[in-house]
Amino acid sequence: MKRNLGLCIGFLFVTTIFLGQQKKDVLLTIDGDPVYASEFTRVYQKNLDLVQDESQKSVEGYLDLFIDYKLKVKEAYEQDLDEKKEYQKEFKKYQEQLSRYYIYEDNVTKDLAKEAYERGLEEIEASHILVTSSYADVPEDTLKAYTKIKNIRDRALAGEDFEKLAKETSEEPNADKTGGNLGYFSVFSLVYPFETEAYNTKVGEVSNIVRTRFGYHIIKVHDRRERSTQRTVSHIMISDREDDTRTFDPEERINDIYKLLQQGQTFEDLAKQYSEDKGSAGNGGRLRPFRKGEIKAKVFEDKVFAIKTPGTYTEPFKSVVGWHIARLDSIHGKSSFEDEKAEYERRVKDGSRSKIVVAAVANTIKDKYGFEEGAPYLDYFEDFIGEDLVKKRWEYTPVPEEDDKVIFTIGDRKHYFSDYAEYIREFQRVMRNFGSVRDALLYFYDMFEAESAKQYYKDKLEEEDPEYAGVITEYRDGLLIFDLMQTNIWNKAKKDTVAAKAYYEANKEQYQWKKRVGAVVVNSTNAVSAQKAKQMLENGETVEAIKKQLNTPETVNVIISEGKFEEGAKELPAGFRMEQGIFETKDQDGRYTIVKVNQVLPPTTKEYEDVRGRVMTALQQQLEEDFMDNLRNKYNVEVRKKTLKKLKRKLDK
Repeated sequence: MKRNLGLCIGFLFVTTIFLGQQKKDVLLTIDGDPVYASEFTRVYQKNLDLVQDESQKSVEGYLDLFIDYKLKVKEAYEQDLDEKKEYQKEFKKYQEQLSRYYIYEDNVTKDLAKEAYERGLEEIEASHILVTSSYADVPEDTLKAYTKIKNIRDRALAGEDFEKLAKETSEEPNADKTGGNLGYFSVFSLVYPFETEAYNTKVGEVSNIVRTRFGYHIIKVHDRRERSTQRTVSHIMISDREDDTRTFDPEERINDIYKLLQQGQTFEDLAKQYSEDKGSAGNGGRLRPFRKGEIKAKVFEDKVFAIKTPGTYTEPFKSVVGWHIARLDSIHGKSSFEDEKAEYERRVKDGSRSKIVVAAVANTIKDKYGFEEGAPYLDYFEDFIGEDLVKKRWEYTPVPEEDDKVIFTIGDRKHYFSDYAEYIREFQRVMRNFGSVRDALLYFYDMFEAESAKQYYKDKLEEEDPEYAGVITEYRDGLLIFDLMQTNIWNKAKKDTVAAKAYYEANKEQYQWKKRVGAVVVNSTNAVSAQKAKQMLENGETVEAIKKQLNTPETVNVIISEGKFEEGAKELPAGFRMEQGIFETKDQDGRYTIVKVNQVLPPTTKEYEDVRGRVMTALQQQLEEDFMDNLRNKYNVEVRKKTLKKLKRKLDK
């Protein structure tokens, strides 16, 4: 179904009301630089509920926190942290996200997502014929390709067999064998223009000519059918990552769990107890619903979609992340757009439709602020860069000053050949493959122009919209403060092991083990096996001996952990006494736990390596206090008492 995006584009921008500039009240100065009362008010009202100390909830009490905050920002600029590439990259990422609300980029995305949802209710079976043509082709070659596909279409419309035509004329690889048959496909499977033409063509008919980055196509639609629905699946996963603290073999553990399933234990209980997929274990292993083709784990998908009956589970199998047992919970009916909106919007942003969103927004910005093309660039850059660009190994060379012409102008901002060259250098390694240098240059130019237009709008937005300016300033300051603290406090604490060990020695009493036991913990749902395990523990049998006698290749009766356990550890059952001997318990779910305590360890001081992280945290706090004392001495802060008094009357209520 075609959808009219023009209506959405018409509402891309928030109308900005320009108010006369009012004189701002200066609350304080830092070395003469003003800080305004409006900024304090915004930060104070936003963060007041987060303040723990009651004495700091008044205007005067909070002012000390605010001054420290501004001192950190001041110091960050003094250290040129705003010039760091990592900071600039992170800031632009947030600026991009925030500005979408103001330029209504998400509205275009939603419109395309709704279109994709409606198309995705069907699958199409089709064949196509391709005549290759690049967007970088000269007009003569483009006309030649178009004329060829038009003649082929005329023959198809006249009744010639489409498969035979494809084998004879299509320039798609292997078309002489496949006849151009694509099988069944749905949304997001093929490039967007092709998909659109296919969905707009009736069964049995030949489409209009459609152009994509591959060339000119015609499509014959053979069939349409309802698309398969979503499935809900649960799984138990045991990671096969290498971990020095792990005391079991992952394959052995998943096989033991599988045997427990066959013995009647519930899938949900086993997932909660043993699954190492933190995102699903708490839900009994349940994953979000998905269709075939929507997850990247092919082995997992193949296993799951091979199950025909809900409630059936697989045998243990291995994927790239570890070992699984998967169960089909349900096969869904049709879901609404609202149910799947988030996923469809994500796929719009990640796929070929993203260019439509970018182009729509860029064109509206160009109309708003004005756009003027500059000097022709294509021939120059084709010579300047050469074939290395297609191979993704172009070594950047600055554009000579005498060649550095204006490539285009947006509003009052000019962009030069040198800016375009910088853009290519930054993104060449993540570009898709191109058949020619001209193809690549055209692609990069479109992206460079669109990104430049959006950046211009975002910069202007900060001038024009006070609300946006406040939010973006707060984020900018937050990033700078993070970099400041990382550079001057956190990294310093991590590297200064001498200071850390000295702090540990001076504060050993803060780092104590609770009472611990060296113990063997046996879990079982079988009373007889639990009693046998208890007897074997009493007789001094080893863990391996107990497992060998009580577990068989077909049945797991006990799962055993061995090590040192601190008081309150999750492995120890409720009511456990930290005493030498054997402790036995049964919980409400019918699970037996036998604990043999071989050793009781009294509270002791932890070694430095055991508490290194906590020591680092405490050392960081001390370094931060010293750092802030230095900043307060370094900068001259003057508070305007008259402005402060006005704020107290307004905010202290």
